Amino acid sequence: MKTYDKIYINGQWVSPAGKDKVDVINPCTEEAIASVPLGNEQDVDKAVKAALQAFPSWSKTSVGDRSKLIAKLAEAIAARQNEIGDTISREMGMPSAWSRMIQAGLPVATLSSFVPILENYQFSYPMGRTEIVKEPIGVCGFITPWNYPLHQLVGKVAPALAAGCTMVAKPSQLAPLNAYIFTEIMQEIGVPSGVFNLVPGAGSKVGYALSSHPDVDMVSLTGSTKSGIAVAQAAATTIKRVTLELGGKSPNVLLEDADISMAVTKGVYNCFLNSGQTCIALSRMIVPAHKQKEIVEMAKAIVESMVMGDAFTDGVYLGPMVDDAQRQSVREYIRAGIREGATLVTGGPETPENLPKGFFVKPTLFADVKPDMIIAQEEIFGPVLCIIPYQTEEEAIAIANNSVYGLSGSVWSADLEKARAVARQIRSGQVFINGADFDIDAPAGGYKQSGLGRERSKYGLEEYLEIKALIAQNP
Repeated sequence: MKTYDKIYINGQWVSPAGKDKVDVINPCTEEAIASVPLGNEQDVDKAVKAALQAFPSWSKTSVGDRSKLIAKLAEAIAARQNEIGDTISREMGMPSAWSRMIQAGLPVATLSSFVPILENYQFSYPMGRTEIVKEPIGVCGFITPWNYPLHQLVGKVAPALAAGCTMVAKPSQLAPLNAYIFTEIMQEIGVPSGVFNLVPGAGSKVGYALSSHPDVDMVSLTGSTKSGIAVAQAAATTIKRVTLELGGKSPNVLLEDADISMAVTKGVYNCFLNSGQTCIALSRMIVPAHKQKEIVEMAKAIVESMVMGDAFTDGVYLGPMVDDAQRQSVREYIRAGIREGATLVTGGPETPENLPKGFFVKPTLFADVKPDMIIAQEEIFGPVLCIIPYQTEEEAIAIANNSVYGLSGSVWSADLEKARAVARQIRSGQVFINGADFDIDAPAGGYKQSGLGRERSKYGLEEYLEIKALIAQNP
C-alpha cells in the first residue's frame, strides 16, 4: 500500500498541519491501496495565501506563454495516460480499457481544446467610446468529485490557467490519487509556484474553508446538489462567484419515428457507462407506450449481455459502485422502485452471485415507470434504467421536463428538424440528438437544480473572467 504524507503548496510538497489520514479503497476488492493526508483549515489558508501571492505575476503573463503551458500539460498527461487511467480504475472502479480512454483521454482533449480558445479570445475590444476589458477573476477554489476525477479537475484548471487565475484544488477523498499524479506533472512542466496548490481533505473542512475564505474570488464544485447548496451557502458570506455542476436525471426521448434498435442500444450503454455513476447518464428512457414491450425486450437483452467484474478483467463494461455507502444507496433505490410498483425487468437489489467481493450492484432495468415515482425523480447514480411510456409527443416533453434537474438529455427521430424542435423544448444544458457523440468543444452545465455556469468552450473560459469597462474622454 502506497502512503502519501504531503500536500502541495507554493510549488513544494509540504507536511500538512494535522495528522489525519484516509485510506483509499479499491472498490473491486474492498482492499486499501493507498493512504493520503487530510488537510484542514490551516492548510487551506496557507494554500490560498500562496495563490494570492502568485496571482499578480501569473495574471500578467502573455496569452502565448499560457497557451504553451497548457499544450505542454496536455502532452505530459498524454505521456502518462495509461498509468493515470489504471490508477483511476483502482481507486474508483471503472474498467481499465474505458478508464484509459475516458478518464485519462478526456483531460488531454479538454486541455488541447483550450489552446485555440485562448489564442482566439478577445480579452479587450472597443464598444463605442468604452473599452471592454476581461481580466482573470483571481484565486479560485476547486472541489472535484470521484466519478470522473481528473476530467472534472482539468475542466476547471484548464480555463483557470487560460484566464490567468491561480488556484487551490480539493480532490475527492475517495479518488485522490490521480490528483497527485496531476500535481507531479504540474510541478515537472514548470507551472510557477503558487499557481496550482493541492489540499486533499473532507468537504466539511477543506471544502468549507475554500468556499468561505475571504481571499478566494471564485469557487467551482462538481458534485451532488446537496454539496452544491452547502458550497453556495458558504460562499455567500463573502459574495464570491460560484459555479456548480450538480446532479442530473437526464431524459432520453424516443419519438414515434425513431430508429428503435439504434436508440435503445446507444441509450442503454450510455445509462450504464461507469456503472451509472455519470451525472449526464440518460437514466430515463421515455418511449411510445405501444412500443414499450418491444423496447423492454431489446433493453433487457442488452443489459443482460453486459459483463460486470473487476476493472482489470478483459471485456468488462460494468465495474462496482465507488464505496459501500453508494452501493447501499443504489440498492435502496431499487427496493423503492419495486415497492412503488414499477416492473422489475432484470437485476435487483441482491448481491451478484458471482461477485461476493467488491461493491457491485446488479444492472437493473425497470419498465412501466410512472413519472412521479422516486426512481424517476431522484438521481440514483448507479446502474438503473427507468423506461417510462407516453401517449403523445406533448406528454413525452412534459415527462422529460418533470424533474428538478436539467443537466442533459437526448432526442431520437428520423426527422432531424422534428428532433431539434423537441430538443429546444427540453429544459437542460445539453441535448444530444440522434445519438450524437460527446463534443469536447460544447459548453456543459445545467438548468434548474443541476447547477450554475458552464464548463468547456469559450463560455467555460468566461466563468474565470471579470468584465471591466474603461470609459474614456480626451483631456
